[in-house]
Amino acid sequence: MKFNKKQKSKILEGDLTPMIDMTFQLIAFFMLLINFSKVDRAEEIALPVSELAVPPDGSIEYKMILNLEPGGNVIFAGQRIQKIDLMGPILNQEVRNAERENVAAGDVAVIIRSHADSPTGLVQKLISKCQDSELESFILRVKDSE
Repeated sequence: MKFNKKQKSKILEGDLTPMIDMTFQLIAFFMLLINFSKVDRAEEIALPVSELAVPPDGSIEYKMILNLEPGGNVIFAGQRIQKIDLMGPILNQEVRNAERENVAAGDVAVIIRSHADSPTGLVQKLISKCQDSELESFILRVKDSE
């Protein structure tokens, strides 16, 4: 075998374009899987403590989280609603959104995170407002006693 010393050696480089494309696709995929549940939780809500509270059985298919402040303001999807009476159109819109996903209004789980200092009457008023929009399933969040 004879080698030609006059021939220059070529450096072979791989094409990185497919690897970069795959990296961006993976980034987009994992961005879609991020859990956005903390967006629905208002940090200023201090939940009441309960020793008798038990978590709901099974997983919740479609949920709506309502945060109730002591003054009667409701925080929903990062938006503060000044009065419970103004919740009607928002609840109706959420029921329509659930129906678009083939979930009946009665199957929407309404999770109420009420501040420990909120009067019970405000929680009852919020539940009544939800029932006006044909919502039937309610979960009251509390903090486990340690």
